[in-house]
Amino acid sequence: MAEDQRSTRRPSFAARILGGGARSARAVAEATGIDDAVDLATEEAIVRALESPAVERALVRVLEGPAVEEAVERMLASPAVERAAINALDSPLVDKVWERLLKSDEAQKLVERVANAPEVRAAITQQGFGLVEDIGRQIRRIAHRLDAGAEALARSLFGKTSSRKPEQSDNAGLVTRALAISADGALVAGIFFAGTAIFDFAISAFTEFDRSSTFAIILGTVILVSLSATYLFFFWTLTGQTPGMRFLGIRLDDYDGTPHLSPRTALRRLVGIVVAAVPLGAGFLFVLWSDRRRGLHDRIARTEVILVDRNGDPEASDLRAEAHREEKARRRR
Repeated sequence: MAEDQRSTRRPSFAARILGGGARSARAVAEATGIDDAVDLATEEAIVRALESPAVERALVRVLEGPAVEEAVERMLASPAVERAAINALDSPLVDKVWERLLKSDEAQKLVERVANAPEVRAAITQQGFGLVEDIGRQIRRIAHRLDAGAEALARSLFGKTSSRKPEQSDNAGLVTRALAISADGALVAGIFFAGTAIFDFAISAFTEFDRSSTFAIILGTVILVSLSATYLFFFWTLTGQTPGMRFLGIRLDDYDGTPHLSPRTALRRLVGIVVAAVPLGAGFLFVLWSDRRRGLHDRIARTEVILVDRNGDPEASDLRAEAHREEKARRRR
């Protein structure tokens, strides 16, 4: 009841005078435009203050300070923010956006541009070469251990001894050589059968050719032997190693200081291979007992098969070549 009486009570005389003065001043200000001028001046003052260097420096200090960083970290660590982000990502709207984006022409063009980029192709090629090199390195390690095991077994069976351990040799052993010639044989066989298929397709258009006849078998054998000899001669005289030898990390060395064989030495080695193969391949087994792992064909051609590193440089052949040349010079004197 008292509150109702206070609310209905008239204001005092002083309050009525001040209120009337305020209303009069507002009316005068509106009539004369002073209120608009004050508002404009206030707005200009606020804008000028915000554009001042002091405010800019203050904002930079606030943004660079630890308070903003801590606030952002607290916000990101908030379970509510995490739930909101998960819900947004799981929403059907996001799925529709991704679906439309992936189906768009711009996305397809972007994928094609990335796939055709030289950097991407170079990276893929490098990765492929690296994988092949890793496989080859592992095969070489296994082959070297098998070389040492086979040599140790052969020496123990025949009671032969050596001044060095098999695993310390700088020359390629029998297993490594066999793997290299197998790889080369597979490559030559692929070339031969591809050429045979092309020849058979071409000749069948003009005449009938019996591939099972004696003449065809003899002709095929002669072509295969000639192709194998040409293959070996070409790579020996070109780089001193065939693709199979390169994959297994070995190379020929004839001590003349060049990374390849001369044509005369290559011919001698081809003849030596035939001579070593005549006694049922017994000439190749000399590799197991020779201190320098030389077979009969190596002795005939005066060559060695040495181990090389990844770049194709000899590991220890330079010193052996120099010692061999000095020994030949002493014998001449």
